Amino acid sequence: MDGVAESYFKDTSSTPLSAIADAFEELAKFLKNNKVNGSQEEMRLGKFCDACSLISILFSCLGIAFKFAELEYVSKVNDLSEASKTYDTLKVIIDTDVENDTVKTPGSRSRNLRRVRQGLDLIRALFEQFLSANDHSLREAASTAYAQVCAPYHTWTVRTAVAAGMYTLPTKEQLLVKLKESNQSAEKKMRRYISASLSVIEYIDNLYLSQKIVLDW
Repeated sequence: MDGVAESYFKDTSSTPLSAIADAFEELAKFLKNNKVNGSQEEMRLGKFCDACSLISILFSCLGIAFKFAELEYVSKVNDLSEASKTYDTLKVIIDTDVENDTVKTPGSRSRNLRRVRQGLDLIRALFEQFLSANDHSLREAASTAYAQVCAPYHTWTVRTAVAAGMYTLPTKEQLLVKLKESNQSAEKKMRRYISASLSVIEYIDNLYLSQKIVLDW
């Protein structure tokens, strides 16, 4: 857990879900204001990474089933955070890799951004499934979210390990305790994240598409 996430986690006035919803709503508000004002200002990489670092708390709360996602996600966010000392915006890192023909090279920042975006989408899908399931089964919600977002890009070995790990997920009640939420408060904050993250994910996708980079990787 990095410094940004840790500070929120220790702040008793803010729950992890509150911090996540607030951070992504701030990013979504920036994008909305840009659209309304016709601004060409691009999203700052540092601000984006600060918001993304908070998601690591969720992965850690889900346990071994999502350990693969936590390890990959955290390492990629850390790499982008380090890059923010040199590169101001998300667009710049993609433009730079396009110029160097390294967009899909393992370890490139464009590739790392793509994986971070996948992590954001995984949590979005997990929340959507959690809220739509009649019995609010966390295992069912997580399995469906993984199948939608990550499974198409993972090897059989990883998919098998994840499937086995799903049986170790905490119960809904255990997760809510870890997140310091009631059922009602969690649902509200999950919906806030879903709405805000969709705008951020669309923005990232458009950065690739504007460079004629397909999204099937």
